[in-house]
Amino acid sequence: MTYCFDIVGIAPVLDFFYYQQKVEQSPHRSKAYLGSYECTLDSFIQSTEMILQKPDWNWDQVIESIIDFWLHQEKEIEKWRSSFTKTKEEILIIGRIANVNLLRRDFDSLI
Repeated sequence: MTYCFDIVGIAPVLDFFYYQQKVEQSPHRSKAYLGSYECTLDSFIQSTEMILQKPDWNWDQVIESIIDFWLHQEKEIEKWRSSFTKTKEEILIIGRIANVNLLRRDFDSLI
């Protein structure tokens, strides 16, 4: 399986957890969202432990995709880090991890 990671935004803590409880119930979903209080590699890796209903994925490969993003997207990370440090305390930075094969299936079902 192939996975991809990206930072997608900033959200209030309660909104993020409400979303996780409401939407992320299926272990066969194509993506999962990670919330972190810090814009660091370590904090995003640790946030994989906090997913309420973990999809049935290869989590070692998920971690590798987060590391790969951190090694190759320095400008993107700095942009988000700068935006995130200007926010209030009750805010999380949100990353999205996607299972590329399942995401492709989701897109194909729309056609």
